[in-house]
Amino acid sequence: MNKIPSTYLIGGAVAVAVAVGLYLGVAKNGIPPEGLGLTWWRKINKKKKAVRVYMDGCFDMMHYGHCNALRQARALGDQLVVGVVSDAEIIANKGPPVTPLHERMIMVKAVKWVDEVICDAPYAITEDFMKKLFDEYNIDYIIHGDDPCVLPDGTDAYALAKKAGRYKQIKRTEGVSSTDIVGRMLLCVRERSVSDNQNHSSLQRQFSHGHGQKFEDGVSGTGTRISHFLPTSRRIVQFSNGKGPGPDAHIVYIDGAFDLFHAGHVEILRVARELGDFLLVGIHNDQTVSAKRGVHRPIMNLHERSLSVLACRYVDEVIIGAPWEVSKDMITTFNISLVVHGTVAESNDFQKEKDNPYAVPISMDIFKVLGSPLDITTTTIIRRIVANHEAYQKRNEKKGASERRYYEDKTYVSGD
Repeated sequence: MNKIPSTYLIGGAVAVAVAVGLYLGVAKNGIPPEGLGLTWWRKINKKKKAVRVYMDGCFDMMHYGHCNALRQARALGDQLVVGVVSDAEIIANKGPPVTPLHERMIMVKAVKWVDEVICDAPYAITEDFMKKLFDEYNIDYIIHGDDPCVLPDGTDAYALAKKAGRYKQIKRTEGVSSTDIVGRMLLCVRERSVSDNQNHSSLQRQFSHGHGQKFEDGVSGTGTRISHFLPTSRRIVQFSNGKGPGPDAHIVYIDGAFDLFHAGHVEILRVARELGDFLLVGIHNDQTVSAKRGVHRPIMNLHERSLSVLACRYVDEVIIGAPWEVSKDMITTFNISLVVHGTVAESNDFQKEKDNPYAVPISMDIFKVLGSPLDITTTTIIRRIVANHEAYQKRNEKKGASERRYYEDKTYVSGD
């Protein structure tokens, strides 16, 4: 029989005693238990403390690029705190926002990577606000993208955070910005005014396939390309939950274009999700949206719209390019328990159509019309742009220049 050295037994007993002491809460008020080295104790405590990161932004006309930035920021810590800049600060530094603060707050809170939101955050990180972040919100790092954020006086908005050694950088999402999206809508307005007889189908193809266009008639355009977006399967995986419904899940289905994903969309998805265990969202393809809404729609292409919806915490899964009609086969395939539709939509005349897209779920008594919490549609957002056309045109010309400089000077940033 092999003999175990007594020193091993004693050492093991000490280790067990220390572990039990920790488990029973011997260490109180941050004082390590007797026999446990201070360095080791600090390492244990450090592991217990959640790393809190902060990211701020205007989040105007929130899109999948914003969501991807928040996803990357969240990956740098355990908890993500997001500051949403006030309307007044945006007007002073960038020009009028398209979406007011309360709508932007709804959008940010709905992003599944966000843990906490600070309303009315300052546009620039001041000494006082940075101290508040560190002391009151226990922030460890301040995060921003690799695109420069320059204040009206030409200084770096994150200079203080960098100086403090508490700054981390993420990669900007290729292919989209609020400036770019506003530019797409302004281009629609401009195209319509050029000629009512012009063939607009080419413009729709540009929306769907990411080709740019500039005005050549001497009139100043936004200088904004229509889309830089390069869809990849990896990005979709990053945004997906990766989990299917349980065997007895009550699956709720809602469909639509979800173009220019806005607070109205978020709120109807929240209400729909409350009716079941799993929310499945059908997103119509570009051709269907164009046929139903007009040749200038959608503003965002199918992949862009899919990512925006996937980032919403109320959504469990999406069907990319869902059929217009909800068929019996589709209901069976996805084990759908309830099909819903909001009272506020681009058009509610589907009930008058000869071929009602919800005829099957209605006949099965699994269709329900939900009261929409907000009276906002994609047309609402577009009308805001049109109503303040000149202000947004001027804002986009200014921002368009910085966008071009970014793409001309950008270098590869790893880590996304």
